[in-house]
Amino acid sequence: MEKAILLAIAASFCTATASVCQRLGAGSDETAAFDVWLVFRLARRPVWLLGIASMILGFAFQLSALHYGALALVQPILALELLFVFGYLAVAGSRRVKVKQRDWLAAVAMSAGIGLFLRVASPSGGRPHAPGSSWWLAGLVTSAVVLLALAVAFGPGNRPGASRPRRAAVLGAATGISWGFVAAVIKELSSHLGRGLGAIVSSWSLYALIAVGAATLLLASHALAAGPLAASQPGFTILDPLSASLLGVFLFGEHIRTGGFGLAGEALTLAVVMAGASVLSHSCLIAGEDGSPSCVPPEYQAPGHRKQLRELTAGLTRDYQPAGAPEGAVRNRQPRNPATKSPEP
Repeated sequence: MEKAILLAIAASFCTATASVCQRLGAGSDETAAFDVWLVFRLARRPVWLLGIASMILGFAFQLSALHYGALALVQPILALELLFVFGYLAVAGSRRVKVKQRDWLAAVAMSAGIGLFLRVASPSGGRPHAPGSSWWLAGLVTSAVVLLALAVAFGPGNRPGASRPRRAAVLGAATGISWGFVAAVIKELSSHLGRGLGAIVSSWSLYALIAVGAATLLLASHALAAGPLAASQPGFTILDPLSASLLGVFLFGEHIRTGGFGLAGEALTLAVVMAGASVLSHSCLIAGEDGSPSCVPPEYQAPGHRKQLRELTAGLTRDYQPAGAPEGAVRNRQPRNPATKSPEP
């Protein structure tokens, strides 16, 4: 179990790095419709490719973690991704945004919530392979959710720039659920690691992972390009481990405590994790990229205010004409209301 936990933590750090790099690479490519060529455009940007490399490394750590531990054990630890995103931006980010005390409290609460959930739920057991009928049902439900999210995000009435946070949130939620399904496929593939390369190549789960992973990557790219990271990250962080844990119970028969006190404790700790993730996702280090005034320290707000004052002063000076000055002294002057005529001299 210790190996699975350590590998899952490493995987969450890699996926956090991937989220930051891909958001930096996709931030200027807002789309109003689903675009299959988006990934090819983003592939020309080194920072986005760095995110892909980090994502692949995260997959490798996740695959190894799932080889040693249950899906219901590994995936909740991956919720630490948002905590790493927060710390990553706090260390490498700009001093032009301020970190509030509630952000640090949310980070501590989220970490404690994950640890307590694992302690209370004690996930264990499960079979190495799931029945084919269960896989089909899980795949159809996941596909239906993704198609519904695409219809909501890119349906009629959506225009470029309209409701960017809502579109990013919807696509982020669909991406999180899709990543949960990818994690279940990785769990299936991990059962073949000890049988040699031939067993891995001959397994259907390898090719399903490539196909579903590529589709989910395209979906994630749209979510990151659609709007601020603060809108899409909660879906990535919360729904990924939640859906994967449910799939672990449904597909692989993994066991968690289901007694009255156990379920109450699990629900309480998950609520703490979700609350912490929600607060962290709106931290100034994440939401500050949109230029929220509350996230900018006063010393960086002053230059903007001075610029506005200079522009206002210049406008007043341009429109001002001293009393008694000859008509036409101010060139190119236009009356504020064209329908109102100037008084006769």
